[in-house]
Amino acid sequence: MSENTKEKLLAIARTRVQAHGYDGLNFRDLAAMLGIRAPSLYHHFPSKAALGAAVAWRYCDDVQAALDAVSQAHASPRACLLAYPGIFRKALEGDTRICLASFLSAQSDDVPEEIREAIQAFIDINVTWLAGHLSTLVSKDIAMRRADAIYAAVAGAQLTARGSGGLGRYDDLIATFRESGLLGA
Repeated sequence: MSENTKEKLLAIARTRVQAHGYDGLNFRDLAAMLGIRAPSLYHHFPSKAALGAAVAWRYCDDVQAALDAVSQAHASPRACLLAYPGIFRKALEGDTRICLASFLSAQSDDVPEEIREAIQAFIDINVTWLAGHLSTLVSKDIAMRRADAIYAAVAGAQLTARGSGGLGRYDDLIATFRESGLLGA
């Protein structure tokens, strides 16, 4: 499998996990989407767990890049916090898919340890970024607790929106968080 095919596989696998969870990583289906034979996938990923972990770790890298872009695009910590839900909104815009880590978190009892490690890393990346921006506005202890609450609220809003109401529901929930003071300190 060429490097280009591997990148396409990771992209398709990510979309499948965001829509169907860990069960979306069916080698036969993924190979068919790529127009190759399923055994070819085993050249780079010896197992479903290895592919799942690669997708999850790539997702961590992608969210770190998205958070860095938000930090660079906005001058103030408050503006960064207000922009944060937009990262989760993008997944919903794509056929109401959800955050890969949220879906896999819901399946944590059924996924391999290397995927659970990536899920925890994803949560840590988000909470650390949020706390960093919040710590300029409130004490460090309060910043960590609020960061945890913001991450949980935004991820929960995404799950709720996927289950009922789509983008409109997500936007309403985020607006309520802003009005209550949860976002933007």
